[in-house]
Amino acid sequence: MRRLYVVTHPESVHHVSRLVGGWFDSELTERGLREADRIAERIRELVPEGSEVELYASDLRRTAQTAQAIARRLGVEPALVKGLREKSYGEAEGRAQDWLDERFVPPPPTGDRMNHHEGIEAAETRQELATRVYGAMEAILASSCAHQVVVTHGFALTFVVAAWIDLPLESAGYVSMRSSSGGITVLEQDDFFHNRAVVSLNDTSHLEAV
Repeated sequence: MRRLYVVTHPESVHHVSRLVGGWFDSELTERGLREADRIAERIRELVPEGSEVELYASDLRRTAQTAQAIARRLGVEPALVKGLREKSYGEAEGRAQDWLDERFVPPPPTGDRMNHHEGIEAAETRQELATRVYGAMEAILASSCAHQVVVTHGFALTFVVAAWIDLPLESAGYVSMRSSSGGITVLEQDDFFHNRAVVSLNDTSHLEAV
């Protein structure tokens, strides 16, 4: 059996400051650091003792900090992967969320949603984000390690899961996996049928006491 444990980073400075995240390199808040420790405890419970495990994370500070907390529990070094970054919001990054909301052009209900431009200079399209995350996941899944931890971001999580179930890129125009800060998603592939399942999505029960 193969398992992926996908973590979305916990509370970050840009969350509480109401700033646009994306590639804006904010750090975890004090609460976020405490949540990262609880995430690490839960991952330690989920990964069987003595198992080989690999740890991958987006190279932005908030995900790298989360990965470091997990690394201390698992005794492994995280590999930082730029492809696991959140969607880039271009010139909106680090600005007030209201600034983005006033200018954002939502995707159409039909048509080419993958290449839709949202009206923000230098922002990634859904196609660009999905292609980047799919590439990162292809490299991660090329490893034969049975237990892998992936630390990423809320929107990027959608395409981590889509890549896991081998959803064709051209069919990813509508896919959306609900996520929240600090959630853990468990993905599993059985050894007989080699089916890939989403065992749990965005579990946050480990954060209840923080």
